[in-house]
Amino acid sequence: KCRIREEFDLNGLYKKGDIILGGIFEIHFITVYPELSFTSKPQQLRCERFDFAGFQWAQTMAFAIEEINRDPALLPNITLGYRLYDNCVKLAVALRAATALISGEDDSVTDYSCTGTPPVLAIVGDPGSTHSITISRMLGLFRVPMEKLIFVHCLRIQIAVFIIYWKTIPSDTFQVKAMVQIIRHYGWTWVGVVVSNDDYGLYALKTFTEEVNRFGCIAFSEILPRNNNTSEILKIIRTIKESSAKVIAVFSTGAYLIPLTEEIVQQKIRGRQWIASEGWTSSLVFHTKELLPYLGGTIGIAVRRGEIPGLENFLLQIRPVLDTRNNLVKLFWETMFDCKFQDEGNNHNKSNSEGNNICTGSEDIESKKTAYSDVSELRASYNVYKAVYALAHSLH
Repeated sequence: KCRIREEFDLNGLYKKGDIILGGIFEIHFITVYPELSFTSKPQQLRCERFDFAGFQWAQTMAFAIEEINRDPALLPNITLGYRLYDNCVKLAVALRAATALISGEDDSVTDYSCTGTPPVLAIVGDPGSTHSITISRMLGLFRVPMEKLIFVHCLRIQIAVFIIYWKTIPSDTFQVKAMVQIIRHYGWTWVGVVVSNDDYGLYALKTFTEEVNRFGCIAFSEILPRNNNTSEILKIIRTIKESSAKVIAVFSTGAYLIPLTEEIVQQKIRGRQWIASEGWTSSLVFHTKELLPYLGGTIGIAVRRGEIPGLENFLLQIRPVLDTRNNLVKLFWETMFDCKFQDEGNNHNKSNSEGNNICTGSEDIESKKTAYSDVSELRASYNVYKAVYALAHSLH
């Protein structure tokens, strides 16, 4: 018998059940790491810039689980629960979340033979390809299945990983081909490309370059920094401004692209035709008045959307619960209403609120129109919904 020495301090949502499903989602855009002194224990990292769309993904998983629990035919006499975590768009945080999920809530471990039902039976997520591939390798050691939500490309991964690595969406090989067809259709032969520094972006860069070189040329290729490095962002901006290419394809998730678009607005870079991958084309973060003069007219690829009856009402019924295991609801509420709860004591995360107002918990959520309550374009959320039902049917 051994004791777990310490728990990871993670932002999450929790509901108990007979069988627990895990989830890992991108709910904050930025992770701020503390300075290391090497003479004392490091402080907890801090997550910033709450993403309402990412929180909707997590809430959609909670909704699907509650809907399944009400179905007497699908899993009779079994109640599903969930433990959902925020990865803050950082692999280190995602691995902490995955480790917390497979180790359970007990403070001691006694079963070295690993028999019986694991603390979490399966995990939905992580949205990032690099994250999900890395996590699935680790989960394979514990035979915990994982469902990937967004595009994933065909890497040569060991068969053992494929056994437990499921996906609810098509390969992004088809996305690259679709974007190349758009470029070819309009007769564009001089094209720039910007990608995220992960498997998603680097694979797209390789295949996109090969396809475009069959009929045209790549004017430049740039890789977005993982750590929002200002000098690297400025280097990419200089390349875009100095290049004669007016068509630029971008393969990235929204979190990695935000610093670049902010600098595009700052330097007023206009007159470019942007081609967007599914990772950011439908993100409401980029559908703003500030970005319209610079990104207006963007052509994008998107995953198929769907409808989820009852989801909107579920989303609007949310109320803050002052429970450390459900602190994402508290962070959501503070960001949504620009207020702070009086018991504020956790500084390992940061809402967008300046804390000028006191949250009461009775604020009118229906008066706020954000990506959280917008159910007109359910794409990633619909994949979350399908993934949960796929797991439920596998348990039937």
